[in-house]
Amino acid sequence: MISKKLYSMQIKTGQDFAQNLKQVEDFIAQCGKNAIICAPEIVLSGFVYQHMNEASEFSRFATERLLECSAKYKNTLVITMIEQKNKKFFNNLKVFHKGEVIHKQSKSKLFSLGDEHLHFTAGKKDEISIFEIDGLKCAALICFELRFVELWEQIKGADLIFVSAQWGKARKNQFEILCTALAVANQAFVLASNSANDIMAKGSAIITPYGVVYKNDKKHFVACEVDISETSRIRKYINTNIKINNV
Repeated sequence: MISKKLYSMQIKTGQDFAQNLKQVEDFIAQCGKNAIICAPEIVLSGFVYQHMNEASEFSRFATERLLECSAKYKNTLVITMIEQKNKKFFNNLKVFHKGEVIHKQSKSKLFSLGDEHLHFTAGKKDEISIFEIDGLKCAALICFELRFVELWEQIKGADLIFVSAQWGKARKNQFEILCTALAVANQAFVLASNSANDIMAKGSAIITPYGVVYKNDKKHFVACEVDISETSRIRKYINTNIKINNV
């Protein structure tokens, strides 16, 4: 049995960047040692198109704080933030693990209904790749990327898939169906974190490779201790040619 403590945040993002960061830091402290935590998309700022420079500057400060926090509590945080490079803005997902950033990818599929393409530069598709957390094969998708099945293929073999989202309430059912389908198709655990803002869908969940869903829209987080070796068992039992990892 390979036991992991998974936490999906389901919180609101306000206008005060510092208060948003404090929410995340307090939650990291609450989860404790060896927790694996996923936060909603751009939880530190929201999509502040009129304040992109301020948001990117704050991300530099937040990065240092989250490095300290993950080192102090010896746990893992998956979070996205607005960052600037070569005068272009990116929606960057970072994995903070025990005082280091061990993986980074930029959102490659921008949501045109939300005008993301007018304010962000798309990342490279090949950045969406499998990375390791203490030997555990992981991968991540950022919100709209969840709709692209070719990206599911790209990360097959991961035992744990993070989905960080700001998914609208009008398409709540689609978010929940896609997250569950991803878990079943890739025979992996899915740790999905969505915003709790008023126009957002919530639906944050921890989903097993069998499609069992743990969620609670009335709470600000979802938590579950899981046996990661379940991925190996189902891949042996129902063989769809997904790599079986030594977990």
